[in-house]
Amino acid sequence: MNSIKSAIKNAGWPRIIIALFLLSMYLISPFIGINLKTALGDTLVRFGMNAILVLSLVPMIQSGTGLNFGMPLGVEAGLLGAVISIELQLTGIAGFLGAMLFSIPFALLFGWLYGHILNKVKGGEMMIATYIGFSSVAIMCIMWLVLPFKSQDMIWAYGGEGLRTTISVENYWHRVLDKVLHIPSDILPLGEIFCFIILGAIIWIFFRTKTGYAMKAVGTNDKFAKATGIDIDKIRIKSVMMSTVIAAIGIVVYQQSFGFVQLYLAPFYMAFPAIAAILIGGASVNKATILNVIVGTFLFQGILTMTPTVVNNIIQTDMSETIRIIVSNGMILYALTRKESAGSGK
Repeated sequence: MNSIKSAIKNAGWPRIIIALFLLSMYLISPFIGINLKTALGDTLVRFGMNAILVLSLVPMIQSGTGLNFGMPLGVEAGLLGAVISIELQLTGIAGFLGAMLFSIPFALLFGWLYGHILNKVKGGEMMIATYIGFSSVAIMCIMWLVLPFKSQDMIWAYGGEGLRTTISVENYWHRVLDKVLHIPSDILPLGEIFCFIILGAIIWIFFRTKTGYAMKAVGTNDKFAKATGIDIDKIRIKSVMMSTVIAAIGIVVYQQSFGFVQLYLAPFYMAFPAIAAILIGGASVNKATILNVIVGTFLFQGILTMTPTVVNNIIQTDMSETIRIIVSNGMILYALTRKESAGSGK
């Protein structure tokens, strides 16, 4: 009995209720005409698409730099890498890896600048990060129009200048991870999950190095960390750069699964679902684990996938987009207003 109470306390009643609600939707789906295998497959595909973006929050949370509302900065770096890869006509795994490699220098530069700004506003990081994320999207809206890209697959047809709002990667590296592994992604996105496992393992190992322990010490107690000789500002900048690079990689993985590169205002609100997911998974503003990422992403994407489908089948009316907006924003509101501490998952 004590072990059950301890497990409930560690998980938290809100997470248990969300998990039970999601489980109930899976259980009733066969009785209202929904294929359970397809429904679970859709959830796993969305998990694979979004997990790395949620994972990118971990370094900044662990260093006490706050929830990364400036994630669009890393996303913009990933978009730059993607369009450069397409401009160079790189296809298959070379195009996918090229998009990642091209995005990393931009992500490092953006993260370095972002980290220096956050060090100037300690205590107000999340507010400033939100403005940084929004302003980066606005600046890049201009850049997408003036950068000298020439690929006919990307530029506007009627003007011959500026990039389109949506660019297809169908002929370049769409679902390349699943093609390499010869696994159909609509059943199980092993490619995306494999990428997540690799990056998750790297982060897990990193936080067991000297720098990783220093980063956690800064997030736990910055005064103690300073007393032990840790350069707090330098560690915080490293965590921001890590988060930005992982976000850039995450959006490239997202694009190869989704099939399109979405520019202009598309990255505007990408940070909010990711932050909601990791908080629902049990993270707090200064502690997050890989388990929080896995649990939170699955719960958030599961609810977001299943709720509109189940409700539509029950009431026989297409309200999927309206329901998705209500559920998504409701879960984000819940996640951002909860004050409980992080779970104990590692």
